[in-house]
Parts: sequence; structure tokens; C-alpha cells
Amino acid sequence: MLFNLKKFIGNLMMPLPALLLLMGLALLLLWFTRWQKSGKVILSLSWLLLLLLSLQPVSDRLLRPLESGYVTYRGSAQIDYIVVLGGGYTFNPDWAPSSNLLGNSLPRVTEGVRLYLSHPGSKMVFTGARGAKTLSNAATAALVAESLGVPRNDIIILDRPLDTEEEAAQVAELVGQKPFILVTSANHLPRAMVFFEAQGLHPIPAPANQMAISSPLNFWDRIMPSSMFLGHSERAVYETLGSLWQRLKSKPEEY
Repeated sequence: MLFNLKKFIGNLMMPLPALLLLMGLALLLLWFTRWQKSGKVILSLSWLLLLLLSLQPVSDRLLRPLESGYVTYRGSAQIDYIVVLGGGYTFNPDWAPSSNLLGNSLPRVTEGVRLYLSHPGSKMVFTGARGAKTLSNAATAALVAESLGVPRNDIIILDRPLDTEEEAAQVAELVGQKPFILVTSANHLPRAMVFFEAQGLHPIPAPANQMAISSPLNFWDRIMPSSMFLGHSERAVYETLGSLWQRLKSKPEEY
């Protein structure tokens, strides 16, 4: 219950629902009260913020600092475990396996498979609990890895954790003090590393799903608002809020 409440409140604080709520408030003021000037100001500012957060130069400027801390892992040292953290998913057995991984999940799994292929003898570890009337997050990601050629006996499923903190605790029971590769989205990796190192673990960071674009773009891609770039802004807000919550929960000496 507490986990669901945390997710609900967190989602309300994302740019799109938060700005839509503000716009709704503005419309109520304009239609049903005498607070016309306040309604106009709130509506105008909400619209402007939605526009700015949907533009590539703004959204990727917000996201890039979160993604710049770690580079793509290309090491070849012997590693026993490659841990791939869970993300968005659903489960429909009639779909292609990869279609069940939503948003940030598929890039995490494909990067994990790439690293598995370059580290013979390693095991892939997938984390993530069960959603509403579906397979677990971990099991769904494992099915995708199998469809890409990873043998089932090289896959370990940890399907109890609800969030990153719980993922770190369960991985600790499995790997002990052995170094392991930790695969998650580049923008999520800084926060994930804090959780895993707090468990006394030795994760090797392997960012996936880099989103902030620094390569050349067509000028129309830079000046036209896009739902994709609004999603980049959302990730920046989500991880910033997550890091603030992580710091509030942690002891001062941990930082």
C-alpha cells in the first residue's frame, strides 16, 4: 500500500500530470470564479512550461548531467554476474517478447545481453516484482533475454524487489562481495549505485538507454515540441526527485 501511494504521488509530480492539473485549476478559475487574472497567469505559465519541457535543447540540458557520470562499459575482466534492473513492463503472451518491455526496460536488457555475450561463463540476473495479474518484471525480462539467445540455465530471476533499494538488498544475498556488472538506465545509474554501494557491494556501472542527445540533429527536431523530449524532461524530474528522497532517507554520514 505504501509503495503504491509513493508511486501515485510521484507520478502526479511528473511534468505532464502536474501541468495538466495546473491548467485544470486555471480553467476552473476562469469559468467559475472572479479570479480571472490568476487563472490567466496560471494557464499561461503552465502552457509555457509544457512547451519548454517538450523542446530538445531544454529537455536534454536537464537530463544530460544525470547521464554524464558513467561511460559505456567495454571491459573484458572475468565477471560472474550481470545484474539488469527492472523497469516498465506489461505481459501479453500474444505479443513479441520484446514488446512487453516498456520505456527504459528493453535497452537495459539488450545492453545486458551484449555484456553477457562478451563475458563467457557469466550469469544474467534480472530483478523486479510482479505487477497486476502478470508475470514478474524479472521473469518478463528473462523471456526477452532467452528470445535473444541467452540459455535459461544462465539466467537468475529475483522477483521480490519492488524498488531499487530492495533490488540492492536481494542482489547482496546472491553476489556477496564479488564484483558484478550493474546495468540500468544511464539517468538512473547514479541513484542505483548509491543503493548498491550502501549494501557494501562492488558494482561495476554499465549505463544503458542514454537519452540526452549531443550528436547533430536536424533543426526542425530541435525547434519542434515533441512527446519524446517531454519524456526526457520527465526522466530528469523523476530521477532528481528520487535522488532528493534518497538523501532525505539516508544518514548524513553516507554523503
